[in-house]
Amino acid sequence: MAERKDNLALAVPVSAPVPAVPGRVPVYPPGYTYVAPEPEERAIPLSHYLWILKRHRWKMLAFVVTAVLATIVVSTRLTPIYESTATIDIDRQMPANAVGQDSGAQYETYDADQFLATQIKLAQSDSVLRPVAQRFHLRPAQPGSPGPAIPTARFEEAPVTLSGLRVTRPPNTYLLLIAYRSPDPKLAAEVANDVADSYIRHTWDIRFTASANLSTFMEKQLEVLKAKMEASSQALAQFEKELNVIDPEQKTNILSSRLVQLNTEYTTAQADRVRKEAAFNSVQGGSLEAAQASTQGEQLRKAADGLREAQQKFASVKAQYGENHPEYKKAASLLSEVQSQFDALKTGIAQRVSMEYQEAANRESILKKAVDETKDEFDKLNARSFEYKAVKQEADSDKGLYQELWRKIKEAGINSSFQNSSIRLADSARPAMAPIFPNVPLNAALAFLFSTLLAVGAAILSDTLDHTVRDPEQIQRELKTEVLGSLPVVNAWRGRLLPAPGRRRSGGRPGYGGRGQESAFEEAVRTLRDSILLSDPARRPRSLLVTSAVPREGKTTTSLHLAIAHSTQKRKTLLVDADLRRPGVHGRLGLTNDRGLSTVINDEIGWRELLQTPEAYPYLDVLAAGPASRRAADRIGGILESLLAEAEKDYDLIIVDSPPLLGFAEPLQIAAIVDGVVIITLAGQTNRTALGSVLTSLRRMKANVIGVALNEVRADMSDRYYYYGYYGKYYSKYYKPTGKS
Repeated sequence: MAERKDNLALAVPVSAPVPAVPGRVPVYPPGYTYVAPEPEERAIPLSHYLWILKRHRWKMLAFVVTAVLATIVVSTRLTPIYESTATIDIDRQMPANAVGQDSGAQYETYDADQFLATQIKLAQSDSVLRPVAQRFHLRPAQPGSPGPAIPTARFEEAPVTLSGLRVTRPPNTYLLLIAYRSPDPKLAAEVANDVADSYIRHTWDIRFTASANLSTFMEKQLEVLKAKMEASSQALAQFEKELNVIDPEQKTNILSSRLVQLNTEYTTAQADRVRKEAAFNSVQGGSLEAAQASTQGEQLRKAADGLREAQQKFASVKAQYGENHPEYKKAASLLSEVQSQFDALKTGIAQRVSMEYQEAANRESILKKAVDETKDEFDKLNARSFEYKAVKQEADSDKGLYQELWRKIKEAGINSSFQNSSIRLADSARPAMAPIFPNVPLNAALAFLFSTLLAVGAAILSDTLDHTVRDPEQIQRELKTEVLGSLPVVNAWRGRLLPAPGRRRSGGRPGYGGRGQESAFEEAVRTLRDSILLSDPARRPRSLLVTSAVPREGKTTTSLHLAIAHSTQKRKTLLVDADLRRPGVHGRLGLTNDRGLSTVINDEIGWRELLQTPEAYPYLDVLAAGPASRRAADRIGGILESLLAEAEKDYDLIIVDSPPLLGFAEPLQIAAIVDGVVIITLAGQTNRTALGSVLTSLRRMKANVIGVALNEVRADMSDRYYYYGYYGKYYSKYYKPTGKS
């Protein structure tokens, strides 16, 4: 047995596996550690959740029906609530004012959402709701809220809110729906209409107050502007008086035109003077050509022509006649007369040229003086004109601002009295025929929906929070151990000890062959036996430790039935009751317990002398626990090891029943010397943490844990146990007891 134990502890490294040979048990070299591949984590299948719902279906159905019926009963007993709705139309195309620049202006559309949201808040404001609450007595006289008492005056000053009021805006519209709920349909309609009217009046009051405040402010400013306008007008009049003109700009224009004209005349006079001065200078030189070039030159040329004719005639006469000839004297007298006339004319022309020159010079001087005087006057007036413009501009500005402010005051007075129809009542609220609350069908449907969801959630949550061992797949997934089999619950055995298998039952053979649940249990024991012994035919265990994590999990019952099931195959079987603290095997088989394993340990008596064989099972030998002894419990390890070594020569299987693993030392000693350990758990009661602790301790000791067996399994514990319900029916229908062994 020691050699086999060593082989069980040997292993192979993952990096150097030894190929398996069919039909042979693999032999591993010493010192190697076998690392089993980690099983893949499998997700919980959907069928498991469906099984949970099926398991709790009656509880869920009862909860849903109760919730729906309670909802219907409560809904029918609630006070009916009626709702009435008043519709307000907000026309964004209406002008804001009756007169003025905004009389034709329209609201912008880009801020429609913000504007309507503002109106909704305004409709729910204290200024709108307070008159309505006072009129219909909708506000309690005393505060009913829990906590310290609120003074009445403070409560009256607190903002008014109506719990039944609801102001909404239908999407993509310029409508406001003012709805009010009340047990009285007529009151609901009246309150909704009154809130709408109060809202419209409040919007007009806001506009009127704003316009009135604006008018008051502008009237105060008007007095200031009037005084300023009068001061600026007086300054303008004083300035005009100082200038002795009404409009300096007009006089400036006249002076400017006059100065231009004088400059022109002065320039002309200057040119005329220059021309006449030149003629005067020429005449002063005495040349006939200069005299002829003057303004009197034509007359002088005619006189010169007459003088030449007279000279020619005198020369002709002089050539013909002598000095004493009358013709000569006549011609000489005529020449002398013409010469005198010519000289006199020449002298007169020189005088006239001189006078013209003097006149032109005087005129030039006069024009120059006039130009200088006009220019001085123009410059002085032009300099004062800038001051005049500033004074006049200030006076005109004050006057214009005063007139504009006066016009605004008149417009504000008119607009304040103008109540435009941009916010109007489109549809009045009317008393409703049917209540909107409670809606019994809707409440029942919601109760059904939410109770169903709650029931499903509670069922799944209860399964999730259940930390007991129930499902074989769950044990394999979380604890990494095999589930060897499941033993169904037998209702007839619950709460009392199992009947002695050696006794004959009514209508059946001793031990096995009963009906219903007992037959199903016996069949499950046979399945567990084969699962343990046939799991590894090459290394079939010869000794088994059957134990549990905590007491009262059915380990003794399972040990007894496993031993009976193995002996019925005509195989020599030894059942050792190693639970020296609370023995139970002898009582189930009707054997004595005056001597047993404790006697072997304390008195060193041969164990073969203490064996007992039940009458019904000739292939089964039982070594009872014997009298309780603490000394025997401490020494059980060494004695039991030698006992097993000797018994393996005579028996095909040795089953050892021990105390629970948690809290007792003996099971760990026994687990170290047997070929395999089977842990019995109570389905639905054993905690997975306790089972995990037991498995961890056994693996640390390198004990060969064959697997776990679930006891008292019911069909409703997992979807893997659906077949247990058919065992009883099968045996009751097809098995007929004969009364023979």
